[in-house]
Amino acid sequence: MRKLNVLVWQIHGSYLNTLVQAPHRFYLPTRPGKPEGYGGRGPTYSWSPETVEVPDEEVRDLDLDLIIYQTPKNYFEDAPEILSPEQRELPTIYLEHNTPQGRINEMVHPVNDPGTLLVHVTHFNDLFWDCRETPTRVIDHAVMPTVGGYTGEIERGVSLVNDLPRRRRVVGGDVFRRAREAVPLDLFGFNSKEAGGFGDLPQAKVHERMKEYRFYFNPIRYTSLPLSVLEAMELGLPVVALATTELVTVIDDGENGFIDTNVEKLVGHMKRLLADPEEARRIGEAGRRAARERFGLERFVAEWETAFEEAVRLREAVPCASR
Repeated sequence: MRKLNVLVWQIHGSYLNTLVQAPHRFYLPTRPGKPEGYGGRGPTYSWSPETVEVPDEEVRDLDLDLIIYQTPKNYFEDAPEILSPEQRELPTIYLEHNTPQGRINEMVHPVNDPGTLLVHVTHFNDLFWDCRETPTRVIDHAVMPTVGGYTGEIERGVSLVNDLPRRRRVVGGDVFRRAREAVPLDLFGFNSKEAGGFGDLPQAKVHERMKEYRFYFNPIRYTSLPLSVLEAMELGLPVVALATTELVTVIDDGENGFIDTNVEKLVGHMKRLLADPEEARRIGEAGRRAARERFGLERFVAEWETAFEEAVRLREAVPCASR
């Protein structure tokens, strides 16, 4: 496929950092003050040289081939503000990161356009969202390969959860506190200092520190498959997690990690890993193999290439829906 010029808003840094490994040029719009979606490259990740920042008022002058939306705000508000009418008619992908909220009959996706390709990051999301006339495909996450790995020398567990104090139950703030009462647990992530954590550190620094912990705990109740879990598996940390959403297809309980809906059982597994470093290493190595088999970067890039081709064909067949 020829090299494309792609506009995408900076919404999920970890995911975007893997997406821009595809052999295309990605433009990130920016605004003063860095409001949502306009933060540009940011200091937390190592971006590809083909990831280019552009002030929002200059986006209309870009020679673009494809637009990737990731939020209703991108799709309904940002697009008419920064794109030209011609750019809004370009091939379009809506990348849906989130699980649907509400009652099962009300989980209707905001995009309804047979000319737009809707990409889900998990099969769970594809199953639960009602996407009406919009064609969908699933592209599993990817995890960047790491150099060096797990030591497990710190007899503590670690979690990486963004904005745990504000998001509370959905990311398992109460579950994390309950587990921390029983076993030693540390916390990284945006706004984690408010919950006694270490804050939002650069990705490479967080990964380097995580390698020393005995296990990784994912307390999140209801979300798409967290990239932080896959990153922990890639590092070789044994993962202990709630058995919800897509994670049940990733963790084989007792083989490459531990999952359950019984928090007391999960705490028991944590205590076992703290007491048995060799068992922790065995579980972590199995998790690393599983992550590399399913969430490799080469597979991810190839599937995104196919998605770009499909989006181009869809727009050729179906004119842009007015919105």
